[in-house]
Amino acid sequence: MQPLNFRTLDLNLLRVFDEVMAERNLTRAAEKLAITQPAVSNALRRLREVLGDELVTRRGHGVEPTPRALALWPAVRHALAQLQETLSPGRFDPASAQTTFVLAMADATGATLIPPLIEIVEREAPGVSLRVVPLTTRDPRRLLDDESADMAVGYFPAVLADLTARAQSDNVVAHESTRLYDGQYVCVMRADHPLAAVPMTLDLYCAARHLLVSFSGKPFGFIDGALAALGRERRIVLTVNQFFTAGRVVATTDLLTVLPRHFVGVASVRDELVWRPLPMTLPPVHVDALWHRRRNHDPAHRWLREAIARAARNTPAPIHRQD
Repeated sequence: MQPLNFRTLDLNLLRVFDEVMAERNLTRAAEKLAITQPAVSNALRRLREVLGDELVTRRGHGVEPTPRALALWPAVRHALAQLQETLSPGRFDPASAQTTFVLAMADATGATLIPPLIEIVEREAPGVSLRVVPLTTRDPRRLLDDESADMAVGYFPAVLADLTARAQSDNVVAHESTRLYDGQYVCVMRADHPLAAVPMTLDLYCAARHLLVSFSGKPFGFIDGALAALGRERRIVLTVNQFFTAGRVVATTDLLTVLPRHFVGVASVRDELVWRPLPMTLPPVHVDALWHRRRNHDPAHRWLREAIARAARNTPAPIHRQD
């Protein structure tokens, strides 16, 4: 393969490549670019010849990126975003903006962040709308890659570890994050549960019947991983995908569940719930905002990041029962 001559590279090929990667479909990419589908195919062929590698393969009604394409895309998308920002920087005026931001987060996170965030929006950006969508995974990068969400907020330990490892290996890092606040998971039960009157030991915890909150529906959570490391397990009899649902169920049953400590007061009606420390050691729980790097220079997104950070700082500490 001849060395790449960047001076003769048609940058339009990179725009086509970026759109195909986002859509995973040649016809939809063509519609977004306002060109024909054969023109998209031809552009991909030319870029493949320049790079000397296959970029996509046919799969069903769409295309599947090759490892080479997946490695290239973050850098290409970031470069195109920077170029667009340089050529037309624009500005974002919150007072007159008519923008809709899409945020992916769990109900417990929303209960904490959305009230102070909407106060900021109402005060500073009355024309801005927020749309909160369910967070169904601990790895929301695909949501951010295909622009289904502007930002994801939650507990993403595996994602942050992967981003750190990529950065330390000098690989392209397509996403960025910022720490919003620290959290704590606790064991939650109804106030008159038999276990509420005694210290929560590991034996009692494992012998009880449990409700698991799993965004993806998988019947195994990080609590089960911590128990497995101790050679223990628990009996999960119900799995739901929302913290609020979990709180309402345990309020009227003998099941135990695990909730973010700050959410216990939100899920509890008339002090129906109490919490106890979990009888095993867990790593620290951090709630982070995660977004795609291509949005770094977007003035509207920059305002959103700052607003969410302020909302996190202005969140009052809830009062929790442990009696």
